[in-house]
Amino acid sequence: MKRLLVILMVAMMLAFAVMAQASDDSWNKVKDSGKLAIGLDDAFPPMGFRLDDGKLVGFDIDAAEEVGKRLGVKIVWQPTAWDGVIHSLNSNKFDCIWNGMTITAERQAKVLFSKPYIMDGQIAVVAMGNKDVKSSKELGGKIVGVQKGSPALEAAKSLKPAPVEIREYDTNPKAFLDLEAGRISAVVVDNIAGRYYMSTRPGKYMGLPGFISSEPFGIAFRMNDKSLEEKVQSVIDAMVADGTMGKISRKWFGEDITNPAKW
Repeated sequence: MKRLLVILMVAMMLAFAVMAQASDDSWNKVKDSGKLAIGLDDAFPPMGFRLDDGKLVGFDIDAAEEVGKRLGVKIVWQPTAWDGVIHSLNSNKFDCIWNGMTITAERQAKVLFSKPYIMDGQIAVVAMGNKDVKSSKELGGKIVGVQKGSPALEAAKSLKPAPVEIREYDTNPKAFLDLEAGRISAVVVDNIAGRYYMSTRPGKYMGLPGFISSEPFGIAFRMNDKSLEEKVQSVIDAMVADGTMGKISRKWFGEDITNPAKW
């Protein structure tokens, strides 16, 4: 009897899974409406932010608009409070979240993520032309700068061998100015923020290879919207392969940080 009950339960679970998959018309709904609504925090440079004239710009904006163009749908941006963005997604206020969202186990229990399209995390930056430090493992005995209260502080503390001093700054730009002046050997900083800042001052800094800590960015969809996720993912894969994602990345970060082969 117990064996029969187990078989019946497994059969029911498989039937429900098949029914759920069959009823997934998420891509067809977007295609038929001609619109893909995306939730975001529109004050998150360089991923998505407003210029003084109110125009929405950023890496995610450019990438998503190109995806919309290739899918033949219009991208509709829906600014929303970040602390409630997943709830808003699951309440059908938009179709996905595309805004530099870190993939975490907690979030994976609530949403369906695409593959990572950017690898974020903490990196070490040195002055351009530095010949003394070629990797983060060579920061032992050096003075390293970080932004006060940021995740970079813990990343710098994890360095082995340890820096002789971790100097804290109110802002990253202040740390970078000290780096440029030679008062510190490196700045540990968020990859996205650091590379965006470096792109505004070309020829002044260079990121050391690899990550001190890794935080992948993904696009979040509702759990049952697999067909929509697969459609968007296929376009992103094509954009990586044909160099379009790299081109957008170089515009915002000064280099290609979208190619998984380089992570």
